[in-house]
Amino acid sequence: MTDITKTPEWQALEGAAAALSKTHMRGLFEHDPARFDAFSIEGAGLFLDYSKNKIDAAARNALLALAKARDLEGARRRMLAGEKINTTEDRAVLHVALRDFAMRDYHVDGENVSLAVRRELERIESFADRIHSGGLKGFKGDAIDTVVNIGIGGSDLGPKMVVEALRPYWVKGRRAYFVSNVDGQHLSDVLTEVDPAKTLFLVASKTFTTQETMTNAQSARDWFLSQGGKESDIAAHFAALSTNAHAVEQFGIDPENMFQFWGWVGGRFSLWSAIGLSIALQVGFENFERLLKGAHAMDEHFRVAPLAENIPILMALVGVWNRNFMDARAHAILPYDEHLSLLPSYLQQADMESNGKSRNAEGEALAARTGPIIFGEPGTNGQHAFYQLLHQGTDLVSADFIAPALSQSPLGDHHEKLLANFLAQPEALMRGKTEEEAREELAADDLTKDEIDALAPHKVFPGDRPANSILFEKLTPETLGALIAAYEHKIFCQGVIWGVNSFDQWGVELGKVLAKDILPEIAALGEEMPQVSSHDPSTAGLINRINAIRGGKATG
Repeated sequence: MTDITKTPEWQALEGAAAALSKTHMRGLFEHDPARFDAFSIEGAGLFLDYSKNKIDAAARNALLALAKARDLEGARRRMLAGEKINTTEDRAVLHVALRDFAMRDYHVDGENVSLAVRRELERIESFADRIHSGGLKGFKGDAIDTVVNIGIGGSDLGPKMVVEALRPYWVKGRRAYFVSNVDGQHLSDVLTEVDPAKTLFLVASKTFTTQETMTNAQSARDWFLSQGGKESDIAAHFAALSTNAHAVEQFGIDPENMFQFWGWVGGRFSLWSAIGLSIALQVGFENFERLLKGAHAMDEHFRVAPLAENIPILMALVGVWNRNFMDARAHAILPYDEHLSLLPSYLQQADMESNGKSRNAEGEALAARTGPIIFGEPGTNGQHAFYQLLHQGTDLVSADFIAPALSQSPLGDHHEKLLANFLAQPEALMRGKTEEEAREELAADDLTKDEIDALAPHKVFPGDRPANSILFEKLTPETLGALIAAYEHKIFCQGVIWGVNSFDQWGVELGKVLAKDILPEIAALGEEMPQVSSHDPSTAGLINRINAIRGGKATG
């Protein structure tokens, strides 16, 4: 694969960045009163304003030329056609097929997978109806009213984020919990909150072998049996989201309560599949379907909108610009909606696991920097945490500000104040404050010259810091679906530009392998273990210290 940094398109972008380096973003707005209109687009219920990035028409044109040179349109076509673009795992990438209400057919290895998708959706709808109608009862004859989803990674972060985001749509009287951490405290805390006779456990693991998930599932099973449930009751209180029918049946789960998803559904793109069963059970199948339809609307926008008018593509190109040409090493996700509080952590996985790579799809070392560090908090909490660094820190951080114009839960003037902050923060990041302006403000407060001299440097904001604003009418299932899908496609497009395979995650493997080796070296409580020396001195020393503590010996 050609080194992207040696291409004419990349070098043109370096030239565009150099030309802009002497211009403050304030100047871009002052010289172009129509800048907002020229650098904003909308689609699928979302409005994207990317005018507060240090970019001009020439830079945008150069980015579009880069997309053409990297055959982004061809890559999009190949993904949507079901080609095996996940080359290291020889898999198609077809999460769009899970939410295609245009009733297209998608084929993988000669099979029309769309038929299986529709069948599984019908099964999810039927199961949700049984739960909500009280048709599926627990071992004491009570209706099931609580769901505990046991998964990790994409089998946890996606559905947990959506369930929280759609809190106003929860079915009355229903509760949902999510357990992911193998730390026993996570599961134990949840089990103290639930009634075993009214609880359904969803075990979400494609292979039904994921260590953390199966450890938690087995402990939940043991707890259930210790609370009066019998082996024969497991079928009514446990369901599986998996492809391993044999392991599911061995666990004691009724095969009728196994919901399938497929190898062409990546874990971090799986909330649209059976992994979303917890969503359907908490908000109702109708609202789950609305979520899918919102994602489908964004898929259609992504499929047909020209590059220059395509929200995910522009988000991706602006991200490449900030990462590679403006030297932004981190990117903040800043939702101004409390119900989107889990969106930053969800996108951490989606983005960093997808594009946090230093080799291209052919295994060659990359010259260009790839995925940035993703972090964030809902506003206005983040303003009182890390915004100091965004405004006056030594590293450049780009940001996405996200907000609904209307609140799901209007209360006094809360939302107006929230929106004021949503608008003010990116303006402040863009404008900054000069020393002259700081001195004028301090002088207006009747400070002495010495006081002004002392304080003015601390009041200076460099500005010129990039931000996107994403606005929508209200956080509904449709707009949430569109928002998530926009980020999915953005991540894919950036992977194409950088030349990485965004759909594998080999970087998570080594730690798992080493943990399996270390596990038998950890002493049980009260057990004495011989000294370990088979690791590096640091790891061996920590193991021996842990074992001394667990064995009841003083460590000195």
